[in-house]
Amino acid sequence: MTNITPFDNAAKQDMPHQGTVRRPSEPSSAPPPPPPTMAMRTKQALPATVQQMVKAAHAKRASDIHIRVGESPRLRIRGQMIQMNDAAIVTPELFEHYLAETLTPEQRNRFATEKELDTAIYYPGFLRCRVNCFESLTGGAMVLRLISLAVPSIDELGLPSVLKHLVSHQQGLILVTGPTGSGKSTSIAAMIRELNESQHRHIVTIEDPIEYVHTSKHCLISQREVGLHTHEFHGALRSALREDPDVILIGEMRDRITVDIALKAAQTGHLVLGTLHTKSAISTLNRLLNIYNPDEQPTMRVQILESLVSVVSQQLLPTTDGRRTAVHEILINTPAMQDYLLKGEDTDAVQLMEMGENEGMQVMNQALCELILLGRISPDDAVNASPDVGDLRRRVRNEGYDPGRSSHREFDPIARSYHPA
Repeated sequence: MTNITPFDNAAKQDMPHQGTVRRPSEPSSAPPPPPPTMAMRTKQALPATVQQMVKAAHAKRASDIHIRVGESPRLRIRGQMIQMNDAAIVTPELFEHYLAETLTPEQRNRFATEKELDTAIYYPGFLRCRVNCFESLTGGAMVLRLISLAVPSIDELGLPSVLKHLVSHQQGLILVTGPTGSGKSTSIAAMIRELNESQHRHIVTIEDPIEYVHTSKHCLISQREVGLHTHEFHGALRSALREDPDVILIGEMRDRITVDIALKAAQTGHLVLGTLHTKSAISTLNRLLNIYNPDEQPTMRVQILESLVSVVSQQLLPTTDGRRTAVHEILINTPAMQDYLLKGEDTDAVQLMEMGENEGMQVMNQALCELILLGRISPDDAVNASPDVGDLRRRVRNEGYDPGRSSHREFDPIARSYHPA
């Protein structure tokens, strides 16, 4: 049996469908695929349907499929873009056939007008795909993100257990940050699952589009997709405050209006979960402040820090056993941390994170060093992810190697790589 991890978006489990999304398995009025052109005959024929391509990508444990006119399809496997073996170039005719299979007529008209579209498709009993269609220099393009029907747990993902404590807060703002493709949505889905299994609350999510589908258990979960269940994001977010929520998932903190509403919700008795594309926990506060004018920033710094519960900064790295794992930097807004951040003393705040392990805090290099010593990740991948390579080298040297953790002999090359003779 193939070993699969939730962060590879490859687990399989049947789950009741919620919301109206395109079901490619249903009858479609799409025309049959065009006959292969001469260019296609020179290489292996492409799959006739998107569903066949999704199945092939799933078998290879890919997280994304890239389809583009004028290019052969590519898969993202463990973070790397891999061309499908001997696949032919996608023609405009074949791409139109893929669109007819994937999109509704209304969505196709919208894509033709707006030149870009976000949606999702659902394969019952198999998986979901987040779909983004756009126009490029060579023609139409489509990116599909493969999403498991099974919502992973915090323990299954190997996430820090402090996340269970964080989501137990009755109100405040929790931010999960990191670059695109770092698994932020998966981690938040696991946090929602934790709430669903341990609390009795009303959770409202506003997503663009819906990725993981949650079935209400102890919690009542209301998932809304922009473009499907609401016309625009800001209207849905304002409406959420009148829907008697306890927890609001707002996705990306994309602009000033979103941040303002999120802060209002966090200050009025709601727990708010959001994401940002920042590389570290400390830089997240500065990113939020930069949304505002310079004269507003002192006031907004106070408001943000009064609402903030935690910032969880995440990266996704390949492991030595062929999987992927999330690595975290965690800032918890304790009174001492809030005092440092209010004064803008970022260096002291980082030192407090490093010393605050008992409260669940850690800096990125602490997590990377631990994974190196356990043999979970390679030194090269750790170096690429580290915000301070010199500090990481010192940590590995000072920690040494515990034979109880792993083979001492196995890690001698790592020691030499960090401490050249």
